[in-house]
Amino acid sequence: MTPAACAFCAIVAGEAEAAVVLDDEVAVGFLDTRPLFPGHTLVVPRTHHETLVDLPPEDVGPLFQRARRVAAAVVEILGAQGSFVALNNTVSQSVPHLHVHVVPRTKGDGLRGFFWPRTSYAEGEADEVAARLRTALEAPGS
Repeated sequence: MTPAACAFCAIVAGEAEAAVVLDDEVAVGFLDTRPLFPGHTLVVPRTHHETLVDLPPEDVGPLFQRARRVAAAVVEILGAQGSFVALNNTVSQSVPHLHVHVVPRTKGDGLRGFFWPRTSYAEGEADEVAARLRTALEAPGS
């Protein structure tokens, strides 16, 4: 998707309406139009990047500093007891522009754990998967 066709780029540019809660040189935060709970906010980088892997390393910290501020605000202002902070990379990403979900949470709100079924590792499988990931992460340039 080109930035010109991106719904979130249009919001960042002020060309599309959104209930904006944060707007600075790094990111824009706005209420999700289909919230899990009132205050469910999407925090997006101003520049178009589709996934977290596409975001330049120097931009990761500043983006998550904004998500952190929103997470604090939903507790302080909306009376939430905590928050759920998450993002999707490609799969389940309804708009292909990196966005961090900050969802206010309260005990007993009906949201249970993660939104998908949990599984278990077969005997020895966890060690094998961990070894493969360690090898990839230890490789130069990873």
